[in-house]
Order: sequence, then structure tokens, then C-alpha cells
Amino acid sequence: MKRIFSLLVVFCLLFSTVSFADTQPKPIEIIPYDELPPLVEGQSHYLMLCVDQWHGKTWNLGDTDGIIIVTLDERAHRVMLTSIIRDALVQRPDGVIGRINYIAKKFGPEELCKTISQHLGIRLEKYILFDFSQIQDIIDYMGGVDITINSEEASYLRRYAIHKNATTPALRSSGTYHFNGHAAVIYMRMRKAGGHGDFTRTKRARTVLSTLADQCRTFTFEDARALVNSIAEHTTLTNLNADEMMNAAQIAFGLRNCTIEELRIPPDNAVHPITYVGMAAQELDWPVCRSVMSDYLVNSFLVLDPDAELETIDDFDEFSDFGSFSNFD
Repeated sequence: MKRIFSLLVVFCLLFSTVSFADTQPKPIEIIPYDELPPLVEGQSHYLMLCVDQWHGKTWNLGDTDGIIIVTLDERAHRVMLTSIIRDALVQRPDGVIGRINYIAKKFGPEELCKTISQHLGIRLEKYILFDFSQIQDIIDYMGGVDITINSEEASYLRRYAIHKNATTPALRSSGTYHFNGHAAVIYMRMRKAGGHGDFTRTKRARTVLSTLADQCRTFTFEDARALVNSIAEHTTLTNLNADEMMNAAQIAFGLRNCTIEELRIPPDNAVHPITYVGMAAQELDWPVCRSVMSDYLVNSFLVLDPDAELETIDDFDEFSDFGSFSNFD
């Protein structure tokens, strides 16, 4: 009897090992940093990061679950948002394969910029890192955001017990509501509503960002300057100095009326879910991702009229009156 019991235990252990064993990911081919192509003329890339903490600590960052590249293209008059799935497997700076959302925590945001650059084939150097409370405060500063939700999302948000005054009107079922900052952050963090997990989460983040950008279309010069001040005050980490922030604000102000384009990395045909180091992860076909990213940046359904002139601000030097930039290098 003991022998039969022992055999059953061994069988169960073997079965468990087979069922839950890690899948060894394929080697990842990256582009050496010094071999990256030059920037597309007129384009500037900024990495927007959000850690999974309500109050981020510069000395102990959380995982960067929010990863979005904002591309401003002065030449083609484009604004592009590229989200990267948080559990994508990449080659880390130490050569080990791991999830992308752990790199900033272990190696720093600058190394995350470099890692993304080598995987996507673009030169990405500048970043701004926020926590949940800072995103919340910036959205509240902008007066909230209108979000259209389906019935499953509405049910999830009600179960989460967001405050009854978090939306206008009070949340009931599917429809368009005006979300305050806290409710918008909760909406962007949802993974269990609507299916597709983190893929849907990244879409929600892009939706909120693009909607907020739409709200800036009627901004005056003074409104833009005040918003930049608010962003500067609600930042955990950044390597943008005051001059670089002013330049980015000038470009964004000039592009505020253009159509906002969106891309998700990975595209549907370049991803495979696996279990690695005991965690769910996504194995990406990075050559395909690089090709898609290149096409996205260079070829667009939007074609700039060569006779058109971008809107400029003659007195943009006024942006030098920012006030406090304590979070900037």
C-alpha cells in the first residue's frame, strides 16, 4: 500500500512539473546601440513611464507597468503613441532574458530607454516617470477626462467601489462618463474586464492619453505653459532638463490640432504567450516589431502638405518663466 501511495505521489509531482514547467524563450536578436539608425528627420521620441505604485520612490521604483513612447513629428505633422506590453520578454542590460517592466527597477530608466532602442531599432533617450498619484493629479488638473466604457468595464468599476462622485453622471452601465483622475487611473489599470488582459490595458492607457490630447486642441499659449508646470511638479524621475522640456512643449503646442495615431507593440502576428521564471510572459518576434515600428514612423496615412506651415509661437521664449523645476536635472 505504501509503495502504491509513493508511486502516486511521484506521478503527481512529475505531472505538476510537466504542466507548470517554464518554457525556455528563444534567443533575442537586438541591434547594438552604436549601430542604431539615426533619428527620422523632424521626429522626437519621449518615453512615458508609470510605476505600479501610488507613491513612487526614486530609490525603490516599482515595476514600470505603463510604457508608452510619445513621438512628435514636426516634419510630417504627426503625434504618435506607441504602447509596449508590460510582460514582453527582452534581453536585459546584463544579457539575461526577462520582462521589460523590471528593467527600470533593477537597472534604471536610462537603461530601459537603451533596451527599448535596441529592440525596436529607434534612438530613445529621454523619459518621464510617474506614479499613479501623479497621473491622477495631472488628469484632475486638466479637469478630468471623458471615457466611453462598455457594460463589462462598468460592472468591474462598480465592484471596485470607486467613489460615487468619481464619474459624472454616477456610474451605472455602458456609456460615456466624465472621469476624475482617480477613476481614470483605475480604468487604465483594469486587466480583468473585456478580455485580452494586458493587451486591453495598454489600449485603455492609449485611449486616455489620446483623449487628454484631444482636450488640448483648444489650449491657449498660457494653458500650455500651465500644463507643463503641472507635469513638472508631478514627476517622480526624468532626464529632461528645463530647456528640453520647453522645446518638447513648443513642438507639442504646434501639433495640438493633428490626428493622433496609435500603435501597440507587439502587433497580433508577433507575440506568443509563455510561462517563464514562474510568471506569465509574452515572447515577441522582435524583427517583426522593428519592421512594424519602422513602417509606422516613416510611412503614414497622413501626408504633410509641403506648402503647409506648422503653427509656431513667436513669443515662445515666455516658456522660460516656468517657476520650479526641482524634478529636472
